[in-house]
Amino acid sequence: MTTSHNHLQRFIEFTTFASPITIVIDKAMKYIYRIYQWCIASPIMLVYSIITALITILGCLFKQDYWGYYPAKWWARMWCWIHLVRVKVVGRELIDHETSYVFVANHQGAYDIFSIYGFLGHNFKWMMRKGITNIPIIGTACRMAGHIMVDTHSTQGIRNTMAAAKKKLHGGMSIVVFPEGRRTDTGKMGPFKNGAFKLALEFGLPVVPITIDGSYKVMPRSTFNVTPGTITLTFHKPIQHTGGNDIVQVSHECREIIQRDLPADMRD
Repeated sequence: MTTSHNHLQRFIEFTTFASPITIVIDKAMKYIYRIYQWCIASPIMLVYSIITALITILGCLFKQDYWGYYPAKWWARMWCWIHLVRVKVVGRELIDHETSYVFVANHQGAYDIFSIYGFLGHNFKWMMRKGITNIPIIGTACRMAGHIMVDTHSTQGIRNTMAAAKKKLHGGMSIVVFPEGRRTDTGKMGPFKNGAFKLALEFGLPVVPITIDGSYKVMPRSTFNVTPGTITLTFHKPIQHTGGNDIVQVSHECREIIQRDLPADMRD
């Protein structure tokens, strides 16, 4: 009994001593990583981003569907790899590469874009704000790649957006939308807007809910600092959006499906 008590006492003394050491090591590793992020990874990715944009612009003069997707796909993967962010994909086998879809996902942080672009495994166009075209080089690359610029300032702008989408969404070409419209501030999902679901109904395309988990911890809206970690993309079964479906009902159904695979503290 005395021997066991002595062993327990030594263990408590060791862990009490080791705890401050662990904290110091953890802080030191974070400091080293921050230097790595801003002094090594970020300059490399700045140059790589410009090169990728230029390749996309030139390539899209010849074959938009190829050069508008693959250079950016590897660019996005590089963003994850160089910042020590792992992306795990679940359920991709539910997707048919010959079918066009409307992919809808929750929007936790900036790394949603890198994880989707790099690991979706299905050629697609983004629906993005028209103002992005004003960004030098990057905006031109997005326009040349054929991404769908959303103009909601007028009825005619909305019609033009729908017409642009209709021209592209066929033969397996899909679209990705974040129905919340912006990144979350708290980690919890915001309300869904109905635009993506109206588009799916208009064109008779199935909707695929995607749960993104982990991106908020990697880089939330409140910071530009990256924390290495794992992001999980979970594909759910496609929902065929027929004329009999109520748009609000389908939007609510997709939101509930996406939310099920989030941690409890990130659900409503």
